[in-house]
Amino acid sequence: MTTTTTTTQTRPQPGDSPFDVIVIGAGQSGLAIGRQLQQRGRTFLIVDAGPEVGHVWRSRWDSLTLFTAARYSGLPGLPFPGDPYSHPTKDAVAQYLRDYATTFGLPIRHNTRVTRVSRNQAGFTVHTDGATLRAAQVVVATGPFQNPAIPAVAEAIGPHIPQLHSSAYRNPEQLPDGPVLVVGAANSGVQIATELRRTRPVALSGGSATRALPQRVLGRDLFWWLTTTGLISAPRESRVGRRFRNSGELVIGTSTRQLTRAGVTMHPRVTAANTTTVTFADGTAITPAAIVWATGYRSDYSFIDIEGAIDAACAPVHSGASARSPACILSACPGNTPGDRPCSASSVRTPRTSPSTSRLRPRSCRPPDRR
Repeated sequence: MTTTTTTTQTRPQPGDSPFDVIVIGAGQSGLAIGRQLQQRGRTFLIVDAGPEVGHVWRSRWDSLTLFTAARYSGLPGLPFPGDPYSHPTKDAVAQYLRDYATTFGLPIRHNTRVTRVSRNQAGFTVHTDGATLRAAQVVVATGPFQNPAIPAVAEAIGPHIPQLHSSAYRNPEQLPDGPVLVVGAANSGVQIATELRRTRPVALSGGSATRALPQRVLGRDLFWWLTTTGLISAPRESRVGRRFRNSGELVIGTSTRQLTRAGVTMHPRVTAANTTTVTFADGTAITPAAIVWATGYRSDYSFIDIEGAIDAACAPVHSGASARSPACILSACPGNTPGDRPCSASSVRTPRTSPSTSRLRPRSCRPPDRR
């Protein structure tokens, strides 16, 4: 079933005329871009596979809170409500996004999954499971959290040990009594391990490099410093942006030292498993009662059927945010960290090709596991 959040478009859309812009995704980035298009008088439509604005946030674990304070978590034109130095809950974020869409009357079509984006001389065609739409430009704002990634080693573990991805984790009551292994020591894994440690033994396995930063520095919120110094807006390819991206994922507020003091047992990368036992890179092994895989997500851009837009590693081919005539824009709010600007956008290279020479990229390419 397809539903639309009824809003006023900036200009009426006559008949079957194409939109100026179609935005794919009604998360933070899609809503912010929609507001900017609205202010510029463009005809546009935001399409989203979910049933309502904020549904992804509502589906996360119960105790999730942002590590960005409210004053740094709002979208253009509408401050986040409440104490500006509080850290909003996931339900507060979901409600804020709904209020944002309602306040500005953004045109959103829910329960609409995009299956293919193609291009010809006339512009872009967006194929969905319910309709076919046309536009002069397309913004892909589907975000980085698309398909949960669980390493193949999980398949060797017996069915008597419950396993779930962090996207399906809600609270400790989901899991049986006994020791829990959390795999993945980035922000989600660290927060889940901290919560679980209050009621049971917890082991945390980390493989990829991370960099811990405190929530507060010299009495001020970390993001106050990042904003004041300009680091938060450092271009991705600048020296500062590259340095932060190459130093590992930032873990905000909790260090491995703090986890160890709290009683969490730290382990390196998972390398093997059998029916009952999980083995780590240092040769140690444990027998957990349950496993939470906080191992990230795979992005999925297989619906972009445009020659040259996706490379062999399944990543969009960027031509830079300053491209003169961008046609397909990739936008995301990956983490509000230096080198990844909030709601940043860059153009995806979409060379002009005739329909007869356009080729699908290989559907078999998949990004590597994140562990």
